[in-house]
Amino acid sequence: MSVDLLAFGPHPDDLEIGLGGTIARHAALGLSVGLCDLTAGEMGSNGTIEERLAESEAARGVLGAAWRENLRWPDRGIGKNTAHLDAAVALIRRHRPRTIAVPYWSDRHPDHVAASGLLTEAAFNSGLRRYPGSEEPWKADWICYYFINDSVPPSFVVDVTDSYHLKREALECHASQFRAAPTSEATRLNSPQFRQLIESRDAQFGALAGVAWAEGFVVRELAVRSTLMKADR
Repeated sequence: MSVDLLAFGPHPDDLEIGLGGTIARHAALGLSVGLCDLTAGEMGSNGTIEERLAESEAARGVLGAAWRENLRWPDRGIGKNTAHLDAAVALIRRHRPRTIAVPYWSDRHPDHVAASGLLTEAAFNSGLRRYPGSEEPWKADWICYYFINDSVPPSFVVDVTDSYHLKREALECHASQFRAAPTSEATRLNSPQFRQLIESRDAQFGALAGVAWAEGFVVRELAVRSTLMKADR
């Protein structure tokens, strides 16, 4: 199935943290969105694999994405198997996205850094005619990098004011990670400060852009515009 936007997340909740509002906005606009989690997050302190997969699917429904796939690569082992790169290339070629979203390359979590590098390479290899695989080569229009933990001044932001309630609802789906319970381990994710971190960043990007909520993205290449006229949001 071809999609307009293919978004990759290292762990089941990373997409919601970094670009949940953007996913929901694209879906609401009638664009097709596919989601791919690389791991089931089994090294996390809380939640079973089954719980995390179910939470991810619930969040997909909230955001309105067409489908969500989990490659079940080992948590803390992204890119350590040479087959991972070929699998990512095959998925990109199969779904032929116009835009690919991957984690920003600088982040406190090593899995996010590893995923960024591997997926950038996969997107490049996908367009090579002589790169092996059963699917036809495919070159996406561009790659956009989203923030999970760390951030820098973005290349641009997406106004997610109208879809921010869906981002919050999707994050709530990941109860095993973000909701403290008597039987759960106390972690950075289930502390109130982590939700504050997410929302303060989205609020700051929004305030800088003159809207209530915005998610930031980085691109490596210059964005070409035909005029100096400001596009309608």
